[in-house]
Amino acid sequence: MLKKPKKLQPGDKIATVSPSWGGAGDSELRWRYDQGVKRVESIFGLEVFPMPNSLKGSEYLYEHPQARAEDLMTAFKDKSIKGIFANIGGEESIRLLPYIDFNIIRKNPKIFMGYSDVTITHLFCHKAGISSFYGPAILTDFAENVEMDSYTIDMLKRILFSDDVIGKIKPALKWTSERLEWHERNKNRRRKMLPNQGYEVLQGSGVVQGRLIGGCIEVLEFAKGTEIWPEQKHWKDSILFFETSEEKPEPSFIKYWLRNYAAQGILQMANGIVFGKPQDEKYYESYKEVILQVMKEYSLEDLPILYNLNFGHTEPKIVLPYGVMAKINCDKGTFAILESGVE
Repeated sequence: MLKKPKKLQPGDKIATVSPSWGGAGDSELRWRYDQGVKRVESIFGLEVFPMPNSLKGSEYLYEHPQARAEDLMTAFKDKSIKGIFANIGGEESIRLLPYIDFNIIRKNPKIFMGYSDVTITHLFCHKAGISSFYGPAILTDFAENVEMDSYTIDMLKRILFSDDVIGKIKPALKWTSERLEWHERNKNRRRKMLPNQGYEVLQGSGVVQGRLIGGCIEVLEFAKGTEIWPEQKHWKDSILFFETSEEKPEPSFIKYWLRNYAAQGILQMANGIVFGKPQDEKYYESYKEVILQVMKEYSLEDLPILYNLNFGHTEPKIVLPYGVMAKINCDKGTFAILESGVE
């Protein structure tokens, strides 16, 4: 069991960090960071404090992984900070590993949230025994052009600010992953929203429950074989969650990676899998084909799989708390989180 952090309340102090790419501090993107922070403060009533190194720019932070890790450790140690939000993902936060003190995280449970390459920091928290939250980032969802999506706002309020059971997670009615350059001249241009077809049951029947574990499937590859790769007990009776990044990996990679999970016995130990919407819905059908192919290869055709959930590299987003009990209902095609994400 992972320890749940305390819920957020208006007036709480939040740290922003750049554990991966440092673009939030680049002069041409600083407006985007400021816009995201303004939303955190105005919509949720939180006080935002950037950690000392987090806005030093992408070049500095690439060259100084230790500075990024230092920000994380400082934010966890600081008793006045109640939550930590990642500014954005990236591709090489695995380089922080030598500088992480797991005892600091263990002794200071608090909300940590982000997605994509921030999967690595979620695994830091996981190793320390703390539940964290796969969800929105400052430069993306919080800084969305014109306004934040109401679906994302509702998810954040339900999951981070309330200790009630989270319950049924309905699909978003619309979605977007349209790429609009982050130029200030575009800030008043809404991205094009498309109708969402909802969740799709790929295989399986009945109802299963399990504890959530997963992340960005490409980023999880960085962690395999390292000290942060979760122990076998965490995969047993789990519900795996996987999503793909804006790099839109070829379907063959999904096939290779899933075969590895099968070779490790992870797919056989899991009670079910949920997959996020592929960015731009590119490979939407092809991914389904290779997922089903691997399940057949390993005689796992009965493993419940739900596809096209709104998490990861698509907006709007749900928030997935690691280690919390979730439920897939294949007969009804629904997904629910059966407890609170916070205390």
